[in-house]
Amino acid sequence: MVESVVKNWQGEQVGETTFELRVAKESTASHIVHRALVRQMTNSRQGTASTKTRSEVRGGGRKPWRQKGTGRARAGSIRSPLWRGGGVIFGPKPRDYNQKLNRKERRLALRTAFVSRADDLIVVQDFSNELSRPKTKELVAALARWGAAPENKALLIMPIISSEDNVYLSARNIQNLKLIAADQLNVYDLLHADKIVITASALAKIQEVYSA
Repeated sequence: MVESVVKNWQGEQVGETTFELRVAKESTASHIVHRALVRQMTNSRQGTASTKTRSEVRGGGRKPWRQKGTGRARAGSIRSPLWRGGGVIFGPKPRDYNQKLNRKERRLALRTAFVSRADDLIVVQDFSNELSRPKTKELVAALARWGAAPENKALLIMPIISSEDNVYLSARNIQNLKLIAADQLNVYDLLHADKIVITASALAKIQEVYSA
């Protein structure tokens, strides 16, 4: 069980909260989190890199000179990989980089990564009503009051995100801040951030969704 204080919009401590998530054993935790991280990063690759072999390069159908008698090395095509403008040997071709990971393993890795960041977790009260209109400056000041300095990479987790929400409109222009919904948790963002700011309702939703 992890205990954490809850802060209000002004950065004052107004209560405490606890959450409990089943995590991997200490001996295998780093291994399963690493597997999940590698899977996420490789699955994000497009895999569209492509080069042309000598059979795909335009031209080169005619033998450049006769086989014998010129004193030069024999050549059959100007599109040989040895020639400038020729094909590429063993170059990349479009491929699928996706890796598979069982659903139970994915969720276990996600819970383990989340709990491992408990020391950098900042729980705050829901503050959507505090922003009557989109105001980046006010959100930056609030993050600083909570302990997430502007120079730190911060991850803000909300229960739900709407493109018309004032929090979203205020956060989208902050350089070192990434805003995600509670159902969009991923290992990379959890490990990449210096500070993780999460609302109390988002924390409850995470515990409800990922506890099993």
